[in-house]
Amino acid sequence: MEITPSDLGLVARVATLSKSYGSADNTVTALNNVSVGIRRGEFTAIMGPSGSGKSTLMHIMAGLDAPTSGQVWLGDTEISTLSDSALTVLRRRRVGFVFQAFNLVPTLDVRGNILLPFELDGRRPTTDEKNWIEQLIDVLGLHPRLAHRPHELSGGQQQRVAIARALATRPDLVFADEPTGNLDSRSGREVLALLAAASVDYGQSIAMVTHDPVAASYADRILFLADGQLTLERGRCSAEEISRIMLGMEQPA
Repeated sequence: MEITPSDLGLVARVATLSKSYGSADNTVTALNNVSVGIRRGEFTAIMGPSGSGKSTLMHIMAGLDAPTSGQVWLGDTEISTLSDSALTVLRRRRVGFVFQAFNLVPTLDVRGNILLPFELDGRRPTTDEKNWIEQLIDVLGLHPRLAHRPHELSGGQQQRVAIARALATRPDLVFADEPTGNLDSRSGREVLALLAAASVDYGQSIAMVTHDPVAASYADRILFLADGQLTLERGRCSAEEISRIMLGMEQPA
């Protein structure tokens, strides 16, 4: 009997994944034979020095980029063989995104931005989904801001809206790409605490790409990449311990 990713408790995984850019004479290898899974209901941080391949790994796992070789699954769906149109539908329905630059629609108010995934999918939220969205709005403290446009919000408030939008459809997996990069330290800590709470309280699976040891210290599990390869995996660590690991990775051999 074939073992599926769901049997393994994995929400996403890659097997013997490689990604190269450029021509034969000038090839850059971003990922080299990486095999790893993201566990269901966990907050996973993906770390590494600049150029380590962490963003490439996230983009391929999210179906935003295609591998040069290897296989990619979201749940039991192998996405590396899907067409572009099928990938678009899969991302819309099963994946949430939180970006460093917030990526809110400036012409929509807060509620409109939160409901955007449903608009793009051509449907209205069900009663259960409406209740869930109201709960998110309440937990994230957005009720007083629902009629505001993004330019009327602070950076921290905009990122809260982005988190609500990412969680609104209850996706299989939320990818967070340097989600605190444009925030002050207090707002950054609040956003990280919210992501951690989404995992603990709601069983949300989260994969966060970051270079920040403080951000990674909020995660249940930390994957370290260097030169396109997975070099180390750790459970929850302090920011100081993560800094020591990162410093060791960046030391010349």
